[in-house]
Amino acid sequence: MRAALVATLAAVVGGCATAPNVPRPYYPAADVQATGETAPVGSARADAADDPAIWRNAADPAASLIVGTDKKAGLYVYGLDGNVRDFLPAGLLNNVDLREVAPGRIVVGASDRSDGAVPRIALFLLDGATGKLKALGSHTFLPAMRGPAEAYGFCMGRGLGSGELARAYVVLKDGEVAESRLTDTGGAIRAEYVRSVKFATQSEGCVVDDRTGTLYVAEEDVGIWKVDLNAAALTAQAFAMVGPDKGLVDDVEGLALAPQGAGDGYLVASSQGDNAYVLFDLATAQPRGRFRIAAGRFGATSDTDGIELALGDFGPGYAGGLFVAQDGDNAPAAQNFKFVGWDQVLQAIQ
Repeated sequence: MRAALVATLAAVVGGCATAPNVPRPYYPAADVQATGETAPVGSARADAADDPAIWRNAADPAASLIVGTDKKAGLYVYGLDGNVRDFLPAGLLNNVDLREVAPGRIVVGASDRSDGAVPRIALFLLDGATGKLKALGSHTFLPAMRGPAEAYGFCMGRGLGSGELARAYVVLKDGEVAESRLTDTGGAIRAEYVRSVKFATQSEGCVVDDRTGTLYVAEEDVGIWKVDLNAAALTAQAFAMVGPDKGLVDDVEGLALAPQGAGDGYLVASSQGDNAYVLFDLATAQPRGRFRIAAGRFGATSDTDGIELALGDFGPGYAGGLFVAQDGDNAPAAQNFKFVGWDQVLQAIQ
């Protein structure tokens, strides 16, 4: 599938490859089946589950944790068995990410749109041993003169300056991406606005490649952009645009990384418009495979918003890494998150 993908996609536009009653393109993809799933979120009969983050327990990989948002209610913590370890009512949290900033100190951040006019970053500490969350407050970060805005996407990267725990990136619904530094001030974490970059239309998914200092952002109806975080000013370059040559169907939603070596590997994107996931070569931006999570013991996924991927051993069933995808239709239950072994994906597309 790898060698033929670009040629195949270029030839498949509209009619002959379009699924029945689906007006948008429906491109070829390999099928994999989920090998696990989380319990449903608490907000039933609603578009509620949205975005996951993964913490890998290096000492005991099978005890790793998944953090996921119920964007109507708060934040969940799940074990790899899919059971709930904790739930914290925390308002309207949309996207989530985490960083282990020191051994045993896991900082979780989320885009908080509880106040529709004032975007915030909600911060938490995650206890890796118990799976419990501790709220650290919800922090404003934009300059006051910015005016009303809605927090939407969220991701974190390594600190770029002295004394920084991390950098946080909030994707506002109007396409602006605001960068803030997270610092520790006497045990309290503070978010301070640094700079921003603006996209023309609604954007959400983002991920940071710490190795190269690159931010990737999904502009939903347009495609994926990359931003050099080492530059003095943030500017965007096209990475992969919606269309048959890249195998992307709008909306482009969640983004995740499968790093290899110093700068190689894959960027994975949720091609929500045809319920698929696309692997891109980070060096060339060329598509290297597409897959779908098909019906099986745990059901298929559709309308996927957030995704996450972590490499390394996660114990039985996930020895080659863990891919997590939000499922927009988990009927008859509420929405949830599905698990797939990353080695399953690589085997399927190759």
